[in-house]
Amino acid sequence: MSTAANSLYNRVLTRYATPLTTGLFLVSAISGVALFFRWTPRTFHAMHEWLSMLLLAPFILHMVRNWRPLVNYAKRKTLFLPLVLSLAIAVPFAISGLSGPGRAGNPAFRALPLMTQARLADLAPLLKTSPDKLLATLRERGYQATSIEENLETIAGAAGKKAPQVLVELMPRRQGS
Repeated sequence: MSTAANSLYNRVLTRYATPLTTGLFLVSAISGVALFFRWTPRTFHAMHEWLSMLLLAPFILHMVRNWRPLVNYAKRKTLFLPLVLSLAIAVPFAISGLSGPGRAGNPAFRALPLMTQARLADLAPLLKTSPDKLLATLRERGYQATSIEENLETIAGAAGKKAPQVLVELMPRRQGS
């Protein structure tokens, strides 16, 4: 690395690594608390995920900038206990998330197969239409739907499409959209 590039790198590292880490940590912490208490999760979910991922870049810069103190913590063996405790706290959450029903993800993703595998006769009321109108709409859009006893998995598969894509096409538009 040239001297000028090295100087620029050090300047950026010195000036911005810790402030960016702090700022993005605050955003992650605030959005995480909001998600924990379920305060407008639609507002905070994407913000929390994406900005927490972005937090990794200044965190890495911060680690590079503070490498010697980190190595000193390791030499004095004061680094290991906090790392082990952090891992010990995280593992039960990971295990319960992998093994138990609990709060397993977005319910919309769990409902999707129920909707795409339901008979058109059963799906129609959810889409605010009658079974016959739903069947007619599918036919108008070029799908080979023959009966209200079929489901979207079958109809979409015959058309070479994914059932969730067909479901979204059929959903009523929001008022004011």
